[in-house]
Amino acid sequence: MLISFRKPLNVSLKQQLQLAELSQPRLSRLSSLTLWLFKVSFTLVSLLLTCVANAKMLSASTSNIIEGTAPYLTFDGGITKATQTDGLLSIKLSDATVISPMSNTSSLSKPIVLPSASDTFANVLMFLPTTRNSISLNTLVRAPYNYWGDNDGDGQGRRGITATGRLRVRIKDKNNRTVSRVDILDICNAPYKMELSNTNGSLKTRYGVPNQTILGVDAVTYYFTPESSAKVCYAKPELQESIGRYAGPAEMWDTRKGFIPQATTPSSYASNFPTTGANGLYFDLDIGGRGSLTWPSITQGGITATMTPDANGTTVRVTLTGPASTKNEQNADLPGPLQAGIPNLPQIFELKGYDSSGKEVVKYGFELKKWFVNRGLRTAEAANQEAWCSSIGYRIIQVKDVTNATCDGSSSCQNVVGATPSSRGNNYHRRIGGGLFSEWARLANYSGSGFSNLSYWTSDVTGERLFHVYSYNGRVYRADPIGNYYGVCVYP
Repeated sequence: MLISFRKPLNVSLKQQLQLAELSQPRLSRLSSLTLWLFKVSFTLVSLLLTCVANAKMLSASTSNIIEGTAPYLTFDGGITKATQTDGLLSIKLSDATVISPMSNTSSLSKPIVLPSASDTFANVLMFLPTTRNSISLNTLVRAPYNYWGDNDGDGQGRRGITATGRLRVRIKDKNNRTVSRVDILDICNAPYKMELSNTNGSLKTRYGVPNQTILGVDAVTYYFTPESSAKVCYAKPELQESIGRYAGPAEMWDTRKGFIPQATTPSSYASNFPTTGANGLYFDLDIGGRGSLTWPSITQGGITATMTPDANGTTVRVTLTGPASTKNEQNADLPGPLQAGIPNLPQIFELKGYDSSGKEVVKYGFELKKWFVNRGLRTAEAANQEAWCSSIGYRIIQVKDVTNATCDGSSSCQNVVGATPSSRGNNYHRRIGGGLFSEWARLANYSGSGFSNLSYWTSDVTGERLFHVYSYNGRVYRADPIGNYYGVCVYP
């Protein structure tokens, strides 16, 4: 067995020092790396702690959510915004004036004057589209209307915006007739009343804070009048027997207002009411678009038209005064020429209304072609009445002087000849130029005129009989001339 012994290294001091020098840099580099790693770790920990602290501070300082603005309704691209009912029921005129329920001061006596003479209610912007009188708010916020907005950009995309509630509008003229948004407006039908209303509703976006606008139920009434100069709208005599078979053509006769003016120039005044007259008869001019005016009386050919305006200046009563019989003349069989004389006819009357400065504002003209004088309530046989008329310088009436009735097949009116254009039957038709009864209707209703609502003799003969006419409805009958009926004379 071999035994090996390893010799101990024989290293000098010098060699040990050299070895120590060689190992020193490795130790230094190791220490430096350790130190650097420590510093990095410390820094990361510090940063982490700082972030945590800052996060706590940020969380504490922003515990209240940041709020934007609520959605709104708009019909003009955001210029007019509605987030309350006052805005929802607001209107915008053609000159960009915005009127809301809170600022609305209009009334029947002080309506809103539309800015332009051509304005209709289509020019009055509101949240209701022109073609709709009622609409849901949910329809308004969708295409094609898109009447909404949100300053924060919320509500975009499908079903991003929803709404509840409903909006309605109703427009009527002063005669309580319904008016559409596109109808041409007439000063004679003013003031117009617009009623806007809404039910409880809301406007809501899917996202955003706040994301909802609440709209309470409310209503408002606006009154309007078109921009227009004053004019005469109607000439209104007695309105009984004005509807149904008595009603004249729509372009001439309004069953609630009377005759519609047919002409505004003197050369055509003969087309206006009245063409016949008698002492004490009167009619009312309905004036549109003006307040109180001064109306001087006018006298032509022995006949006077006296004008009396009402307190508001919207109605002017025109009373005719002219030749009439006295009680003594009525009771005499042959009284002789009428004390009041005979008028000079035809005559044109032009009635003028002046403002406080003396400026002519409005006028109305008519031409009187026939003047009538009655015998009061004295009845007599046909021959006696005819002689009385001749004695005072007039003539007894013919059927065509007083009514435009035609025979409806009854034997009692065969061969009658009334005024033209003719009625559709044996009664008068309210027409200008249709005769005294056709124009003025129930003459006894004119206080002080001396007329009766019963029957008057005529000179029209049918066989051995004569026709007589009831004044209250213009119906014609034939009768033996010895019957007693009232008498009325005419000139010319």
